[in-house]
Amino acid sequence: MTIIGGGLLGLMLMATAAVAQESVAVRANMVKGNLPVDDPTAAAWTQAPASEFPMSPQVHWKERIQAVTVNSVKVRSLHDGTNIAIMLEYEDPTQDPDDAAALEFMVGDKKAHFAHGQPMLQVEGGPVNIWYWKNKDGKAVDMTAKGFGTLRPQADQDVKAKGVYDNGKWRVVFSRALTTGNVEEDTQIKPGEFINIAFAVWDGIKTESGEVKEKGSQKAVSSWWYFRAEPPADYSAYLYALMAMGIAAAFQFVLIRKLKKGASA
Repeated sequence: MTIIGGGLLGLMLMATAAVAQESVAVRANMVKGNLPVDDPTAAAWTQAPASEFPMSPQVHWKERIQAVTVNSVKVRSLHDGTNIAIMLEYEDPTQDPDDAAALEFMVGDKKAHFAHGQPMLQVEGGPVNIWYWKNKDGKAVDMTAKGFGTLRPQADQDVKAKGVYDNGKWRVVFSRALTTGNVEEDTQIKPGEFINIAFAVWDGIKTESGEVKEKGSQKAVSSWWYFRAEPPADYSAYLYALMAMGIAAAFQFVLIRKLKKGASA
């Protein structure tokens, strides 16, 4: 009985470890053809594995709330070698004009806090690149920040977004070129490299007093996680293996011929 119990416990720990490992990073698979940037419900999204991340109330800025509607988000991503598409999927009981969502990235090699790049403890702060979408506006805003109170739209708006609400669930797709010319403000996504990513969600439902429940810094947020655009498949190892097999076969053929000639002589 102890052996069976230990085996079951081991399987449970392995399963937990597998889930935990999957949920520390978003992996963007590379696909051929057009990315489903305008259709969060497209079948192509089934090619993108989902990673789920916990969300909690923002507590680093004085304007905060004690509880949020969204407790987790599922994230999927695809890229075609030139452009990237990232989809947030989360449950929200109601569709409201002020519903909103955002992605956040570090910019460059400098470490930044996920709270708008705010300097905290051993982290100097910023800059961060934020991709923001709001249901009422129906489009994305490409933003930059380096600490609380510094958030502003960029002069060059490179990001697009499309949100679809269905059956108590939001699916919001953000898209942009992998790299841009604005290296000072935009995160640059290079296939094969890990970068940091964080998420934010606002439930725009109004309270009994008529105030929007979640707005500004009153929102659900995540800490930093990892993001990686997968590089193109590398078949060079298979090519070298085939070449080696060919050389070995040729060498064996020559050796056998020589042995036969020697035997006949």
